[in-house]
Amino acid sequence: MRFDPFEEWILDFVTAISLGMPAAPPPVLAPRRKTRKIKVGKVEVGGDAPISVQSMTTTPTTDINATLQQIAELTTAGCDIVRVAVPSADDAEALPIIAKKSQIPVIADIHFQPKYVYAAIDAGCAAVRVNPGNIRKFDDQVKQIAAAAKDAGVSLRIGVNAGSLDKRILEKYGKPTPEALVESAVWEASLFEEHDFHDFKISVKHNDPVVMVRAYELLSERGDWPLHLGVTEAGPAFQGTIKSATAFGALLSKGIGDTIRVSLSAPPVEEVKVGNQILQALNLRPRKLEIVSCPSCGRAQVDVYTLAEKVTAGLEGMTVPLRVAVMGCVVNGPGEAREADLGVASGNGKGQIFVKGEVIKTVPEAMIVETLIEEAMRIADEMPTPENEAQAGSPVVSVG
Repeated sequence: MRFDPFEEWILDFVTAISLGMPAAPPPVLAPRRKTRKIKVGKVEVGGDAPISVQSMTTTPTTDINATLQQIAELTTAGCDIVRVAVPSADDAEALPIIAKKSQIPVIADIHFQPKYVYAAIDAGCAAVRVNPGNIRKFDDQVKQIAAAAKDAGVSLRIGVNAGSLDKRILEKYGKPTPEALVESAVWEASLFEEHDFHDFKISVKHNDPVVMVRAYELLSERGDWPLHLGVTEAGPAFQGTIKSATAFGALLSKGIGDTIRVSLSAPPVEEVKVGNQILQALNLRPRKLEIVSCPSCGRAQVDVYTLAEKVTAGLEGMTVPLRVAVMGCVVNGPGEAREADLGVASGNGKGQIFVKGEVIKTVPEAMIVETLIEEAMRIADEMPTPENEAQAGSPVVSVG
């Protein structure tokens, strides 16, 4: 069989080595910080438990069907824990049904009215988020809240926010500095611990990633509490994703953080997708589908942008750990395609299709997308179903 120069170059480059996704999880940047372990319903948080992804419903909690439908969508997207707002008595009355029918643990989000804390505990919520800065006379309620939560086996989150910092702390520091956020959190934690209640996690959120990161660094030095990471009011989808990924990456790379919520001005499913992908990128959650594609350049002999977009769309929702390389020239293309589970090195109007490091066929450019999708489906069918299939997200597109 005769090959053209492009095919001969590819074949010379390739060695018959099956590489693909590594058999064991690759190493993380730093060991996890040692924290106490608590339970949020069936989900463990802290200690050696996996880092969990949270989100919050945007539906009125009083609309039980709509709220449960959104929770189901979040669950499918890979959400581990969901929070619902409880600003009124009507919302509190809806909690028993929502908590019972939700597939994932429900956290009641309480502000201003301490009576709703008790209502949420009585309703069977897995946890309650309390904001000490805006609950009237919160410190006077700690003993009763701790007793009710302990009796019911319900955990808490002490949620300190820059926008609702305790007035006494704010007057002392002048603005919500990292030190101010930490002082507020540590004070509230000490009150619960005085009453022998330890089943809580802490968050110290700020809209500035630099301030937020420093606050969590300081807090992590003060105790072994499990920490919930979040950049509050992070903004629209693009800006919020960048801010959250930057802040979470800085902290998680140091082993700080036990559960996360990406706060976006976007549908909550998008928060979950971003959160899962941040954890996958740091090897803190098993990777699912990953598409490696080049950014294109003057060397490219095919439309890499379109190829990558079509392959991504065609494999939307795939849950198996599969790396697919879509490459546009012979410089990095053969190497990336060879190291992926499935890949294509394109040039001269055709593409060499790789499976586990070996060239299996050459196809015209017009058939590259179709062939990659067919081979991906075939490989996926031969893989065992992941135990955590429910944690699937959209494909990651890595630009090399």
